[in-house]
Amino acid sequence: MTFTTRPTLAGTFGMVSSTHWIASQSAMSVLERGGNAFDAAACAGFVLHVVEPHLNGPGGDMPAIVATADDPTPRVLCGQGPAPAGATIEHYRAEGLDQVPGSGLLAAAIPGAVDAWLVLLRDHGTWELSDVLEPAIGYAEAGHPVLPAVSATIERVAGMFTEHWPTSASTWLPRGKAPTPGSLVTNPAYAATLRRLLAEGAAAGTDRVSRIEGARRAWSHGFVADAVDRFARGSFLDSSGAAHAGVITSEDLGGFEATWETAVTLDWAGATVAKTGAWGQGPVLLQSLQMMDALGDPSELDLLGADGVHTTTEVMKLAFADREAFYGDVDVPLADLLDPAYAAQRAALVGADASMEIRPGSPGGRTPVLPHGLGETDSAANDSTVGEPTVATPTAQRGDTCHVDVVDRFGNMISATPSGGWLQSSPTIPELGFCLGTRAQMFRLQEGLPASLAPGRRPRTTLSPTLVLRDGAPSMACGTPGGDQQDQWQLLFLLRVLAQGNALQDAIDAPAWHSEAVPSSFYPRGMQPGVLVIEDRIDPAVARELSARGHDVQLGPGWSEGRLCAVTRDPATGVLRAGANPRGMQGYAVGR
Repeated sequence: MTFTTRPTLAGTFGMVSSTHWIASQSAMSVLERGGNAFDAAACAGFVLHVVEPHLNGPGGDMPAIVATADDPTPRVLCGQGPAPAGATIEHYRAEGLDQVPGSGLLAAAIPGAVDAWLVLLRDHGTWELSDVLEPAIGYAEAGHPVLPAVSATIERVAGMFTEHWPTSASTWLPRGKAPTPGSLVTNPAYAATLRRLLAEGAAAGTDRVSRIEGARRAWSHGFVADAVDRFARGSFLDSSGAAHAGVITSEDLGGFEATWETAVTLDWAGATVAKTGAWGQGPVLLQSLQMMDALGDPSELDLLGADGVHTTTEVMKLAFADREAFYGDVDVPLADLLDPAYAAQRAALVGADASMEIRPGSPGGRTPVLPHGLGETDSAANDSTVGEPTVATPTAQRGDTCHVDVVDRFGNMISATPSGGWLQSSPTIPELGFCLGTRAQMFRLQEGLPASLAPGRRPRTTLSPTLVLRDGAPSMACGTPGGDQQDQWQLLFLLRVLAQGNALQDAIDAPAWHSEAVPSSFYPRGMQPGVLVIEDRIDPAVARELSARGHDVQLGPGWSEGRLCAVTRDPATGVLRAGANPRGMQGYAVGR
């Protein structure tokens, strides 16, 4: 028997895997009391706002992919808010900026997470909103044992809070210092926000859907939108080194609704892999799978050998180069990008040695256009307010957020990746108990690019949930935190599970790696050509061979790469399984 850090769970009733054990068990409690996968996922989502506030918040974003027992067709729920009406390139340039800041009010896209969770509950849930929110309200009012990573995050930004963001200091430094790991932390202002949403929802109608709609209106047209509008008029220091007011208004919140969209799919290794559209980075995973097929039989690739590490790394570099040239909230040529002939053409560029170039292709004969100065900016490793934070050590690569997967006994399944609105990303709005997100930092202040800033356009997010089907039935939901690493780590996971037949926990526990040659989506947009970060559990001889091939191999701690969650359902037998990431000591799967 292969040793794993915890078992691959198996059962027939329900499975949950998430990045925090409290969220997982809260969701499981919903299943135990008769709720379905979507009731459970929404419950987990609001709990994650409370227990992982350094990794997501109500002011952030949430894309998800769902399949229902009645309709197995994968559908994307887009909770990625677009740029506000006042977010123009001209405005930011007039503020003396050449990039959207990585923190502060100017980096705010319209919050999308809360509306998306409410739309999910309205359209596919069965529970009352009051029941779904009960655990989150309880943990926000009575407290929860704070994670060491939350304490460390607050400690790193304590000076910034005290000197420049006093409302954040009042919320997160109640006695003038960061909370001790394991101590009870509360957020009464956020609990009050949720209670007011419930009260206004209850006053809006006599049935479940009307009450949810009432809560949505209170968020987007009522007291939440008004508070955001007032607070955004203030001026606060951000990562640019200057103070700026925001451009987001109550009208922006009132004009946004989470939407349902068709998933982008690829048939691969006897399965169908579903991702978001190319307003997110998800299709890079599909492009990478196509290229892996073009290079040979993925089931025979030794993923712990030098060839396996080299091949996956070079393939992802090519896919991410196409992301830089073609992806965004525009008309992206996905049919051409996913064409097997194009994949074969791209795969032919994978040589024996590591490439140091950014090499986008020409899908359908199109000419690629890359941003000016791509990858020339140094990393912002010393600024704890920017980028996506990590759940590992402070010196580890940034790039984590949250993830939750749920499958129930009926066959409903969801993969969701909530993120943004981190406690350290923007000043806290005191009467709401949360801050705005910073997803707009993914826009470019250069005209003519797919990811150029424009009002009403969605930022090209890194959030990348995955749903897999077999014979037309949903069979797996998976995903990971990790920013630009999300699809790099998911490629390794899918190769191991779909092509090589590994059990979930085996695939999650296996040594992993990522390339820093991928241009960062986060301010200030750095990259490190040739750098390959790999867990030091790899065979030293493999590391030496990779170095000989031109990779700048940097060994990280043995359990530092990847944050995978996954649940599965065997369509033939109905058996459910789940696995969860041990890295960071937060993620957990539960089920029976």
